[in-house]
Amino acid sequence: MKKLLRNELLRIFLSSSISKIGIIFLAIMIIASAYVVMFMPLDFGLRYWNNPTFWADYPKLVPPEWVNIFLGNKLLRHTILITEKPTLSLEDTKQYILTYSHDTDQLPQTIVFKLNNITFTYTPIIELSVRRPDGRVINLLVIQPLTSGVSERVDLSGRLEVAVALSRFLKDEFNVSISATEVIQRKLEFKILMGTPVISNGYVDFKTLRGNYMFNVFLKSDDPTARIGSVEVVIFGWCYGLMGTDHLGRDLSQALLYGFPVALLIGVVTSVITAVVGALAGVVSGYYGGIVDEVIQRLCDVLNNIPLLPLLIFFMFVIRMNEELRRTVSPLAVIIIVLVVFSWAGIAIIVRSMVLSIKSQQFIEASVAVGASSIRIMFKHILPQVAPFIFAQMMFLTPSAILSEAALSLLGLSDPSIPTWGQILESAFANQAMYLGLWWWIVPPGLLIMYSAITFVFIAQGLEPIVEPRLRKV
Repeated sequence: MKKLLRNELLRIFLSSSISKIGIIFLAIMIIASAYVVMFMPLDFGLRYWNNPTFWADYPKLVPPEWVNIFLGNKLLRHTILITEKPTLSLEDTKQYILTYSHDTDQLPQTIVFKLNNITFTYTPIIELSVRRPDGRVINLLVIQPLTSGVSERVDLSGRLEVAVALSRFLKDEFNVSISATEVIQRKLEFKILMGTPVISNGYVDFKTLRGNYMFNVFLKSDDPTARIGSVEVVIFGWCYGLMGTDHLGRDLSQALLYGFPVALLIGVVTSVITAVVGALAGVVSGYYGGIVDEVIQRLCDVLNNIPLLPLLIFFMFVIRMNEELRRTVSPLAVIIIVLVVFSWAGIAIIVRSMVLSIKSQQFIEASVAVGASSIRIMFKHILPQVAPFIFAQMMFLTPSAILSEAALSLLGLSDPSIPTWGQILESAFANQAMYLGLWWWIVPPGLLIMYSAITFVFIAQGLEPIVEPRLRKV
């Protein structure tokens, strides 16, 4: 009989289009959360998100790559070229070649050479050069590493030696005189590197040269053990990834993905504990009555009249101001505890009124007459009657918890070691993303907060016909 009842309730729930959409949305959240737990480090916030050096090779404040669909591929994509073995290896020279195809008029923000783990016994000479599509070669820089096992990172922007080389190349190949200082001041490095000069009315401009560029790294040494672990050329573009980057070059798609399990954790844990505590308090209050009922209901009245958000702000502010507390107490745990302590009272009041009606019914009186214990009556006969309502309330409480955390993060009071959607929004507003038109920094986290809230609201609405039979379709 119970199995038939469960099947009937499930059929009623699934008969609603709203509930089906809610289930699909929830499944997406669970899949995304499972992916994060399985494939992303749990300390992602500390190890990567809050580590600026990790994002050094990412472009800053650029939109996602898919905007090129609407812009006709006008934005240069961020590209990383890498090789671990020399293309040519002679007795005293190893040459590493990386080829890049440039097919747009837009120039890169900058170009960085990364020479990782340079090992040697005798100090080698490393030469960096670029062969352009027109066959011209620009010798950019000569490096002499002093310590074996180190890595070199060479940014071509604003480097005097590179500017001197570019100025010399311009004079030798095109008979155009621009000083190294002017190259740096006018930021002409990549116009010269990847363009040809065009003189109009005495003013020198540059036309972008499309085609294949060969980035060359020559390792010259009589030491046969000298080598470079890997050579990278990072071409900083003007768009990146699925969701773009922020002011530190951080990949927003990773933080947005990481926000799924955090939202589920806060929302589900808070709502489950709140619903359980509220239901138990309501059942006990309604069934026993008397002094027990009076104490529980007066406590509920007090808790219901305490404003929750200011209290959360107060507790989080205290934690942020106290360094010892900040090290020992997780702000997320505080959010969950405060939400549970001050949210269960509303459920308890409503459940109590339902229990008062249920305990006067004949099957409860019959159970008392045959000697059933109070615990058995409450958990075996009364609690199942109010369970659909409790579950529906739990669904409504989940988005409230998620929105509370987002509000605290937006105020800068959440856990900084764990990236959340609210924290992304807070960082965006703090860096004037709205005024600068950086929509990819604001819109996605806002939509995901709405998405998570709507998911549980849809499920709760699907449960309404179960809680209130009069809403069922005939």
